[in-house]
Amino acid sequence: MIAIINYKAGNLASVSNALDRLGADFVITSNTSELNAAEAVIFPGVGHAYSAMESLRENGLTSWLKETGKPVLGICLGMQLLYESSEEGDTRGLGVIPGRLQKFDASQAKVPHMGWNTFSSVEPHPLLKGISTDHFFYYVHSFYAPVNEFTLAECSYINTFAAVVERDNYLGVQFHPEKSGDVGSMLLQNFLTHVASQSQIKL
Repeated sequence: MIAIINYKAGNLASVSNALDRLGADFVITSNTSELNAAEAVIFPGVGHAYSAMESLRENGLTSWLKETGKPVLGICLGMQLLYESSEEGDTRGLGVIPGRLQKFDASQAKVPHMGWNTFSSVEPHPLLKGISTDHFFYYVHSFYAPVNEFTLAECSYINTFAAVVERDNYLGVQFHPEKSGDVGSMLLQNFLTHVASQSQIKL
């Protein structure tokens, strides 16, 4: 069972529809008991970083997210909130991954970065099985994560930024796999397969 975290910033419908298409069992919840019962967690997100963190705090989820040992996949803003902080609203994040999100320079190109883009580099990882720099994913974001030792794939738009990250049990993707067609479905299936291999439970 996959738990999709339910909070005000979640793009819940598109993520749940994507899991439906893959035949995955899932629950949408902000209840920590249900989160504890799940094999893994998807942490979706769209909108403003500060408001999203406030919603997590109101739902009592910040400590749970920082302390869980379950596989977590952050999507878009959900990935960004794994970092220490963001320029957006001068927001303090969960601090799982070091670094501060910065805003793209709108004098250099249109902001937000919106549309299809490829990786400029990619490291081998179960989440990225079968995925290369030839594949396009769908992005919508105005703030970007720094490249560091936890970056699995990079993307370039105005700046080079972290497109896929991993630290311990936490994974994050800046793009929207649930809106990225067949290759997005492949990545989500890779996550489900990775979770199954970790828990030895077939999803």
